[in-house]
Amino acid sequence: MIAAAAFAGTSAFAQDAQISDGVVRVGFIEDMSGVYADITGMGAVTAAQMAVEEFGGSVLGMPVEIVSADHQNKPDIAGAIARKWFDEDKVDAILDVASSSPALSVLAIAREKEKILTLSSPGSLRITNEDCGPYVVHWAYDTHAIAHSTSKALVEQGFDSWYFVVADYAFGHSLEKDTSEVVKAAGGEVLGSTRLPVGTTDFASALLTAQSSGAEVVALANAGSDAINSIKQAAQFGLTQAGQKLATLAGFINDVHGLGLEQAQGLTVTEASYWDLNDETRAWSQRFFEEMNAMPNMLQTGTYSSVLHYLRAVEAAGTDETEAVMSKMREMAVNDVFYKNGTIREDGRMMHDMYLFEVKKPEESKGQWDYYKLLATVPAEEAFQPLDKSACSLVSN
Repeated sequence: MIAAAAFAGTSAFAQDAQISDGVVRVGFIEDMSGVYADITGMGAVTAAQMAVEEFGGSVLGMPVEIVSADHQNKPDIAGAIARKWFDEDKVDAILDVASSSPALSVLAIAREKEKILTLSSPGSLRITNEDCGPYVVHWAYDTHAIAHSTSKALVEQGFDSWYFVVADYAFGHSLEKDTSEVVKAAGGEVLGSTRLPVGTTDFASALLTAQSSGAEVVALANAGSDAINSIKQAAQFGLTQAGQKLATLAGFINDVHGLGLEQAQGLTVTEASYWDLNDETRAWSQRFFEEMNAMPNMLQTGTYSSVLHYLRAVEAAGTDETEAVMSKMREMAVNDVFYKNGTIREDGRMMHDMYLFEVKKPEESKGQWDYYKLLATVPAEEAFQPLDKSACSLVSN
């Protein structure tokens, strides 16, 4: 269940390092074989390895070791892995967990054990609201950011009646709730929703109900292969041809690649990063592509970013002790290839700009993976939930 890779090195700081076992060990609990494998999985672990290599393979003279595991999209398995890692395997921090329900299970254990947890793959707003913790950081995105970027843009274009097809777990529920609030606040209405289990293959009944509702927007509050399957089946039922707008609320570049531009063109997608933004992102992404035969999405670049920031904080703190490292993580700005001038807020939200993209038409694309055109850069303060709206107990009122 655990795959490990150690990166060794030396440093003059080794004698002063207050590290219990002489290794800085970080863990990643991903979906390696299920519906989210393409958007998290080994891509996230590879991004983490790239961060460790970029840092030099060691910190304070100690090797950095990566451990990874597959939670099979089951919260109880994710929790059991985290508890064993912390109790027996001397894992210092867990720096990503795929999917919101497993992540929330791990979050409770990390909070109990007073260990650092950073999360790029899950999107539930609960992570920085009622389930926040002093050592928990939500890194790449959340449902509030997606809702307020994608749905606000569509409502402003006049699409003001919505129907939701929802993945029936924490992430889908949060995405439906946050998007509905934006639609209603803008004067629109929600005509209904259908919730389906993760891993559903037949979306016919839900899509036909959405079609018959007369909603101007059919919003997909799902991700991974669920999103791909529902988009393909919506095309088969002629939703967009009949005049309805199909909005994928948690779309990723991998989904566009899987669908092809012919089916995906015109979709609006909110991401925290894009491989083709500038020379720096292109160079890093090409190295990632050589390992994964795919360009990275924001979950994977977020994992890279959080690992790099964590290692910088360990170096600055002179130890891998939780309190000291977390203090440095909050004190230092987040700056790397993809995330610029990021800051960690008291509720654990890593604040950074988001990007609203539209998927190109086939004739607009210059080649494989050239899929997005930038519609807007959304400043962090507009994308993420205002601090005064937070339900996090750590927020000063």
